[in-house]
Amino acid sequence: MMKERENPYIEDSTTPKIFDSEYKFACIVWEHEPVSTRDLVKYCAEQLEWKRTTTYTVLKRLCERGIFQNEDSVVTSKIPKEEIQHGESRQFVKRTFGGSLPGFIAAFLGNDTLSNEEAEALKAMIDQHREE
Repeated sequence: MMKERENPYIEDSTTPKIFDSEYKFACIVWEHEPVSTRDLVKYCAEQLEWKRTTTYTVLKRLCERGIFQNEDSVVTSKIPKEEIQHGESRQFVKRTFGGSLPGFIAAFLGNDTLSNEEAEALKAMIDQHREE
């Protein structure tokens, strides 16, 4: 019996994987939604230098993964930008730093320092998300 392969488009059980060029495309949709496919083709030509066929291919792929929907030639998101960013960032920390958020922050900061405002904002986020 063959072992079922993992779906390469799902990084955790809830958020679809999105690749770099797809993310750039997705940002255009999120910025303009609801957006007609006609306008989307125009935006992608201007910002990504894509042909119409490339735009439609990527749109179809992301609709199949449940990120967008295309109804009556109007594209809207089914998954918000923030949810994709959350999944992508969690997967990056998991893959690159073994899931260690402190390891990621240490590598991100390197020898840099934080301003007082940045440090206070981080402290507030930590307090907000701290387990009781």
